[in-house]
Amino acid sequence: MSETHIDEVDQAILHALQADARNLSSADIAERTGTADSTVRKRIQRLEADGVIKGYSADVDYEQSGYPLRMLLYCTASISDRGDLIPDILAIDGVISVQELVTGEENLLVTAVGESDSDITPVAQELLDMGLTVADEVLVRSHRTTPFSEFDST
Repeated sequence: MSETHIDEVDQAILHALQADARNLSSADIAERTGTADSTVRKRIQRLEADGVIKGYSADVDYEQSGYPLRMLLYCTASISDRGDLIPDILAIDGVISVQELVTGEENLLVTAVGESDSDITPVAQELLDMGLTVADEVLVRSHRTTPFSEFDST
């Protein structure tokens, strides 16, 4: 990945895409940024090519879709293995994300969803079977995200 310079127009594009990538056209974003539609399209292509924009995904409300439990599992793996374990952890049924942590004893944060405790328990067991230590489990009541405010130049 190249070192990409992000200017105010790029930031505004990123903010708009984070807020609503599905319903905003490049013309809508151009109007917000005071640039041409073609400029926005080229900028988005460059940001994608440079790996700044890694993809587009749906923001799923797991509770509404029948999976009311969201569990955070704080795990410890050997420093040399933790990065290599991430694809295998993501392959576990119910796991929706893995974050590699660089401070503290727990160095992986695994998020899993399920209908009941019986869906989450096998996730923890598979993590243990992989040689991880599950240091803590936290049940999440709600989860919300927002676009990064530093990208909002308006």
